[in-house]
Amino acid sequence: MAWARTGTVDSAALADVPEWLQPLGGIAGRVTAEELTRFVPPHGEGRHSAVLILFGSDRDLLLIQRASTMRSHAGQPAFPGGAVDDDDDDAVGAALREAHEETGLDPSGVQVFGALPDLWVPVTNYVVTPILGWWRDPSPVWARDPAEVSSVHRVPITAFVDPRNRCRVLHPSGFVGPGFEVDGLLVWGFTAGLISGMLDLLGWAEPWDESRMVPLEDVPET
Repeated sequence: MAWARTGTVDSAALADVPEWLQPLGGIAGRVTAEELTRFVPPHGEGRHSAVLILFGSDRDLLLIQRASTMRSHAGQPAFPGGAVDDDDDDAVGAALREAHEETGLDPSGVQVFGALPDLWVPVTNYVVTPILGWWRDPSPVWARDPAEVSSVHRVPITAFVDPRNRCRVLHPSGFVGPGFEVDGLLVWGFTAGLISGMLDLLGWAEPWDESRMVPLEDVPET
């Protein structure tokens, strides 16, 4: 599968999402990977995967916390998602399948309206397609497979916007990136970078204390 350097938007699907969310569809159609991250996919390399960025009717985002026993990104908050399998039609199919497997989400209640550019996670060499969805008909969600997911969260967007919840996270490796302390979670890494980028591009971000540093302790390298 070829990896695009710019996102896509489904204009017909976008017309059905709430007015407050429609600007994200416009951004998806023109934003470049470089505007979201410094980690741009190397051409023709990496394993293709997808995550579901799902916006709920309460103006929230669906997040999972990965189980602490996972081989990669153990204990880390993340969007639902995973590798694109041979049986998946495309990245959309993979994102919805993984979300169902991890949270019990009913995919039929999700209106997919676009995708952000493919991004790269160097530590695992995944090339990730972020799929944008509107939770048209919410369904119950829970940690369906405790071996993979320890908890499931619907976090209000206002919690990510709140300057008091924002920080920079210092990884033991020396890497510093954006972070959010929300709903008892410290969101960092790839997921926090995506959320931070979206807030900036949408004009939702508020000034915050960028000198506030939160160190990670005992975090696995992968």
